[in-house]
Amino acid sequence: QVQLVESGGGLVQPGGSLRLSCAASGSIFSLGAMGWYRQAPGKQRELVATKPSGGSTNYADSVKGRFTISRDNAKNTVWLQMNSLKPEDTAVYYCNARQWSVGSWEVYWGQGTQVTVSS
Repeated sequence: QVQLVESGGGLVQPGGSLRLSCAASGSIFSLGAMGWYRQAPGKQRELVATKPSGGSTNYADSVKGRFTISRDNAKNTVWLQMNSLKPEDTAVYYCNARQWSVGSWEVYWGQGTQVTVSS
């Protein structure tokens, strides 16, 4: 099993910034993509950004140019730098990681961290 622990959420005014962190621990062999999803009240969970262990990143159109995902493979940690935050960014943000094991991808989720953008 892989455990994901997130930190860095909170309340911020529109136009502000926050940085989320997610550290993976446990039975880690070789993580594949790590990333962030979010879920606003009454809406489905949606992809925010993902980053493979090697290769290019993937961002939701709504966050391109404002959010940056980064990763340290040696530390099994992924970050999400969020700038120019908008009220519509308010959601619970979940860390996600995948690991190949016994012929299939195992998918892991963090417990979620609340991000609230409000004046």
